[in-house]
Amino acid sequence: MNLAYTLRPLRLPEDYAPLAELLNGHWSEPTSAERLEEDDKKLYEVGHTWKDDNGLLVGYDRTRRVAVTEDGSIAGYVWTWRAPWTEPGYLCNTLVVREDVREQGVGKALLRHAHEWASELGASSLITEVWDDQPEALHFAVRRGFIVERHAYQSLLPLSDVPASIAELDPETLLARSGLRLLTLADEPGEEGKRKLYELATPTMRDIPSFLGDVPDFDQWKKWYLEVDGFRPELVLIAADGDRFVGMTNVLHIEATNGMYHEYTGVDKAYRGKGVAQALKLEAIREGMRRGADYIRTDNDSMNEPILAINRKLGYQPLRGMYRIVASMETVGEALMREHREHYEG
Repeated sequence: MNLAYTLRPLRLPEDYAPLAELLNGHWSEPTSAERLEEDDKKLYEVGHTWKDDNGLLVGYDRTRRVAVTEDGSIAGYVWTWRAPWTEPGYLCNTLVVREDVREQGVGKALLRHAHEWASELGASSLITEVWDDQPEALHFAVRRGFIVERHAYQSLLPLSDVPASIAELDPETLLARSGLRLLTLADEPGEEGKRKLYELATPTMRDIPSFLGDVPDFDQWKKWYLEVDGFRPELVLIAADGDRFVGMTNVLHIEATNGMYHEYTGVDKAYRGKGVAQALKLEAIREGMRRGADYIRTDNDSMNEPILAINRKLGYQPLRGMYRIVASMETVGEALMREHREHYEG
């Protein structure tokens, strides 16, 4: 028996709670109706896109649809968007189907909506991620034209298992050997400290092997990297050479799980190879232990060997990872058309 469902736009605020429940079965860290609503308030109300000199889509816009069953429950969700800093031509996607209704056409219908909307905008490619321990999700995507572009890994450090040899290391002493000092964003409050942090984040983010697009402007960067759930100025750990910020680690405290999340670590190119990232990660461990957190979790690209090596040295344990997958609009369109013909001819 086929599942009866319809696609419709979000109805807010009433959809926030069931949507959070659906996403909590997919995302690593929990969200809430309140968190989703707060994130929406950061966004534009009307999108604006155009083509650049190379004929590629730029600007910003989004569409969101839910699949709703006859009893009114949300069975699936797709969110397709681009931010001003997204790679030209690309649209990002989140597509989630409730586990008990998979393989009943919901995912195809949501993807078809995303593709139709993207076609109207003139996008050239779709990009998304799937967990590497969910082969059925990868199979769904590959059948519709997506290919694996790269692999990212999660890793976790249980703070109850930190060896004494690691816990006893002093990050301040390690940094002092290179003439650097340790401070936090709480030590330099206000816009000047945030601006210095942004000036460090901009080039170091572009050095990440998996980085696409560009760095958000200062105001947007503050919204999405500092004004987020779990942010604490005292958990933005900074290595400084005099007044200059040369290394940073931003750690979020996720109270719902009593965990810590390494949101970002970056070191100025001229200061790499001096143990700066390791010292900052050590301080993050010490902060987590002082706060009584249960764990620290992080995500790293498979090509970022220096950071992966530091994590292994500090005792991080590998978890499941994610494949970043991409597809041209043409390839997805052909696959969806083929499925449509097979359905009616079969």
